[in-house]
Amino acid sequence: MHAVTSADHAPDSALLDDLERYYDAAPRSAATAEDFGPLTLFVRRGSTGWHYYARPTPGHQGPAATADDVRRVLERQRELGLPEAFEWVAEQNPELRTAVEAAGLAVHEHPLLVLGPQDGTAPSPAFPERTEVRVLAADAPELADAVAVPHVAFGNPGTAAGSAGAAELALSAATLTADGGVARVAQRITDGVTALAAVLEDGAVLCAGQHNPVGAVTEVVGVGTLPSARRRGLALAVTATLVAHARANGVRTVFLSAADEDVARIYRRAGFRPFATALIAEPATEPATEPSA
Repeated sequence: MHAVTSADHAPDSALLDDLERYYDAAPRSAATAEDFGPLTLFVRRGSTGWHYYARPTPGHQGPAATADDVRRVLERQRELGLPEAFEWVAEQNPELRTAVEAAGLAVHEHPLLVLGPQDGTAPSPAFPERTEVRVLAADAPELADAVAVPHVAFGNPGTAAGSAGAAELALSAATLTADGGVARVAQRITDGVTALAAVLEDGAVLCAGQHNPVGAVTEVVGVGTLPSARRRGLALAVTATLVAHARANGVRTVFLSAADEDVARIYRRAGFRPFATALIAEPATEPATEPSA
């Protein structure tokens, strides 16, 4: 994959700063921040929800992070039983890649796309009457399935249609309900820190995703389609609905990180434009994960 660099174009430095502040602020609603000087480690509170990451400390005035700084964070992640993961934007902290690679981690590149105040959005695809796209309330009866759909989707990566469908969704929803994951999302919706949109067909959830606003910036995350329902424009519809909800609630800038260029093409059809490169560093023996909020 070709990373977006200054040789291609120079990203708006003010927007980069906005995203950096967002990346630091967003996890704090559900995680504790541990200070490692040039790096900050976010440790989720409780036993459910996404694991967070370590990333550069915004506004750090000292020397840039070294391999030894990275190793100190890795030791803490191992002590806590957390995934060994770092996330950052290449154009904002280009020096960090050398440090994390020297510490033995592999770096994976993901397209980072943005939809600013000046950018228009594509209309949502038209669907039959029995298919609807809507933002779910915290007490919606479809919430458990909507929370579970991305888990099934990411367990079957790619954009091609697959066999995983209703049975796999029911199992995932039951697991997430039992371990408190659905209740966690419901509380975040109630608190106004997450909005969740879903495509429903005859009442069955086929696709869902979230955005997590902080002030005038939000990130679209976890958009996933049930493999058996792929190739119908459902992810585009969910994304368009999330963008409309965000803008109706005062958000000016929406961004996201795509798994790869095939996925990025879906978001470009929704009006997003390539902006920068999101980097994820993990142990070399582990596969790249989805970029997280």
